[in-house]
Amino acid sequence: MKLSWRPYELELRHTFTVASYSRKTTPGVQVEIEYDGFKAHGEASMPPYLGHSVESVCAFLEKVDLSQFSDLFLLEDILAYVDSLSEGDEPAKAAVDIALHDLYGQLLGQPLYRIWGLDPSKAPSTTFTIGIDTPEVVREKTLECAGKFNILKVKVGLDNDEEMIRTIRSVTDLPLAVDANQGWKDRQKALDEIGWLAENGVVMVEQPMPKDRLDDIAWITERSPVPIFADESIQRLRDIPAIKGAFSGINIKLMKCTGLLEARKMMTYARAEGMKVMLGCMTETSCACTAAAHLSPGVDFADLDGNLLISNDLFEGMTVVGGKITLPDRPGLGLIERRK
Repeated sequence: MKLSWRPYELELRHTFTVASYSRKTTPGVQVEIEYDGFKAHGEASMPPYLGHSVESVCAFLEKVDLSQFSDLFLLEDILAYVDSLSEGDEPAKAAVDIALHDLYGQLLGQPLYRIWGLDPSKAPSTTFTIGIDTPEVVREKTLECAGKFNILKVKVGLDNDEEMIRTIRSVTDLPLAVDANQGWKDRQKALDEIGWLAENGVVMVEQPMPKDRLDDIAWITERSPVPIFADESIQRLRDIPAIKGAFSGINIKLMKCTGLLEARKMMTYARAEGMKVMLGCMTETSCACTAAAHLSPGVDFADLDGNLLISNDLFEGMTVVGGKITLPDRPGLGLIERRK
């Protein structure tokens, strides 16, 4: 079994702005596992706020020795070993996890969702993200979405939130999700804004306040007319107990939780605690987005548009048809490499 990798920078179609930064590209690393004539794919994506880099991912991958495992179906054991190699490096671990799951499905000759017993027809609509920008650009981005999506996601958290929403409402009446990315600092003001947002067709809110202000977030969640989801406040399975009661649900991202194996455990745990589940992504190619999409028939919300935000996707995988996530009926992730 041969593990290989290479850096690959993702080029965004538009400058992407959230409450704390803007960017035009996202660094990434593409991973391949070759075994007995099969080639499987994985991916690490490193937006700047995660604190990872191409160098740190490659340094971690240098440590990984998969040759010690003779049974490639023992994913629990293999990925426990991968996780043990460092305390962090979640995107690098996710890349290995995704590639191993792709190989696993290819060896079994089935798509991952079928192996897990999930019905692809139950995959939800995905949101499409509109970053913070001028009214002119926001209007242009919203018009580009016309007829393609059933729900939009809007980045908020600065002093132009209402302007953003009013601009979008001037051209569409689609349901909206909003993500404050920890941008709101006063809980009463945040609650008042959430009330106004709900009146204007917003159906859920992500991370309204800084991640360490759980008491304030719990106060908001108790009074909010819409569900409140954790994003920056949660990364891995072990984080769920600390936020229980503070949020209505969790946003699971493969690049934060080390991949599909842990994401499935997080879904099960959250459901057992009565919480809603959302799947999110970073800026990613169709490799990582499709990996997450295989879990989507089991969640309440999906924000899997990272591949749609870039201009240099390497693969064909999940698609969005009538706004709804549509999964490939091919083994493993079901990816098709695009001609370079």
